[in-house]
Amino acid sequence: MVTWRRREDSRDERIVRALQQPPEPIDVRGARRWRWADEHWRAQLRGSATALELFTRRNESDEYRHLLGADAYRDQLVEVLSRAQPRDCAAAGFGCTRRIDRACRGPEICSQDRAAGPDDRVHREGPLPGACDSFHLDLPEGHVRIGFSAGDRHRAVLWWESSLGTMLWIDGTRIGRDLTLDTSGRWLDDRFHLTHAAGPEDHPAQAYEPGSLSSRIRSVLLHDADRSSTRLLSPSPDELWTDPWIVRDGESLLVYPKPEDIEAGTRPTRVLPLD
Repeated sequence: MVTWRRREDSRDERIVRALQQPPEPIDVRGARRWRWADEHWRAQLRGSATALELFTRRNESDEYRHLLGADAYRDQLVEVLSRAQPRDCAAAGFGCTRRIDRACRGPEICSQDRAAGPDDRVHREGPLPGACDSFHLDLPEGHVRIGFSAGDRHRAVLWWESSLGTMLWIDGTRIGRDLTLDTSGRWLDDRFHLTHAAGPEDHPAQAYEPGSLSSRIRSVLLHDADRSSTRLLSPSPDELWTDPWIVRDGESLLVYPKPEDIEAGTRPTRVLPLD
């Protein structure tokens, strides 16, 4: 007795068959494509080309990657994020300061305009008009974080992949290209951004342990967004920078080895005058 086996269609045959199917009605196609768009954010999607582009690149990432490849997908998404506003990211469905793994949980509030104009606070967590100060996107190979400065004047994009480590762009310019960076950073105000970097290998207290940044002794990558200038601050042999923190005090930046030193009233290890 002969047993017949159905021949499996090739990839090309499946594609041809799909392309030969008649298009579905526009109301069906529209409902499918925009099903993840929250009703409160649709005005932002209609009014902001950046929000709409982030929405499609997030929700159709597989299709974009199929055309572009991983590197071009990353570079183009960073370019879009570098001109985004907080509500663009929220409308696109990114996780936010309040819940990094969930889309905005208070769209009826966060989608509103700020009544008093720009919010000059460094940390903003919703629900509040104008949305949060940071947003997150999970990727198959890692994650992306975009952080807005006070007043939303500048934006920092931290892109982490397991095979490449952390890459940082501020206002569209990549910085710290040759450094090993932490997976997070923060704005001090509307001008300065800091990110931890691996500390000197020859530091007497240097050691390596599991974590997002394996070196126990750390340096600080400090970026001045107003001047578009960057400098790396590294500890001297007698400075134990295990979690270095910087505070702006008038026309000076105060450098502390760890946040607890600020709470304890310890003197800073360095005072950096502002130009």
